[in-house]
Amino acid sequence: MGLFDKLRKGLFKTKKTLVEETEKLVRGRKVDDRLLDEFEELLIMADVGPQAADAITGSLRKKVREEKIRNELDLKNAFKEEVRKILKEGHKVMCAGEDPYIILTIGVNGVGKTTTIGKLARRFTDHGFTVTLAAADTFRAAAIEQLEIWAERAGANIVKHRSGADPAAVAFDAVTSAKSKNIDIVIIDTAGRLHTKTNLMEELKKIKRVISKEKPSAPHEVLLVVDATSGQNAITQAKIFNDAIGVTGIALTKLDGTAKGGIILAINKELNIPVKLIGVGEAVEDLQDFDPGEFVNALFG
Repeated sequence: MGLFDKLRKGLFKTKKTLVEETEKLVRGRKVDDRLLDEFEELLIMADVGPQAADAITGSLRKKVREEKIRNELDLKNAFKEEVRKILKEGHKVMCAGEDPYIILTIGVNGVGKTTTIGKLARRFTDHGFTVTLAAADTFRAAAIEQLEIWAERAGANIVKHRSGADPAAVAFDAVTSAKSKNIDIVIIDTAGRLHTKTNLMEELKKIKRVISKEKPSAPHEVLLVVDATSGQNAITQAKIFNDAIGVTGIALTKLDGTAKGGIILAINKELNIPVKLIGVGEAVEDLQDFDPGEFVNALFG
């Protein structure tokens, strides 16, 4: 199965909610304000978010008034175009211009952060880059063990301390080790206790400060991993993390497990943070670069 087919399969539940329910809603009906009110409710139920839902239906209302939308097919095509406009151009997580290139990975527990790191490391090593993983989630012994397994699978180095050690010290040692060994990329795992706790945010700020002291331009990527099945809570998490340390990109996992993949529209509309990676399955290759055009084609195709 090719990557596009995997994407289409991964978006199956979201397609049923966003596209097929829309088609059921409009079938045989006049396209008017009442229909568009119901359509807006449907979008919000699919976790598109109030801002994106309002923007989409506002534009559709305008086109109805201008008689650019006259029937079901016109509405579906216009909806597809509005989705395409909201989704920002894809930005890849890449290794460019820095040695080593340092990726700080953040997110609450249970979103698939360590797995995402492992898959990303494997992608880089498959392309000939050398990678060091930093086990800076020192609060869970299981997290260190899981990262060790991924390091072995990916052919990457790992820097770890004992459980309970200072996470910033692990990150510092990983960066200095990578510099001394001419490693291309460092990916740092971090703890993900509840995002409402101030101490977690302070700890992440400390890691970021320590990294930048060793390499002033770092971190070059602050990648927030969020679970698509968490719906609007993903927006809340992203806002809190972004306010605390600044997020440069989002990895949206478990899109294959939810009917509410419309959250990707809410993220783009409300946060102005690019979605860079999406997870549409369990395999390594199911972590894909986010391509807005392919996403829309898979959703509506």
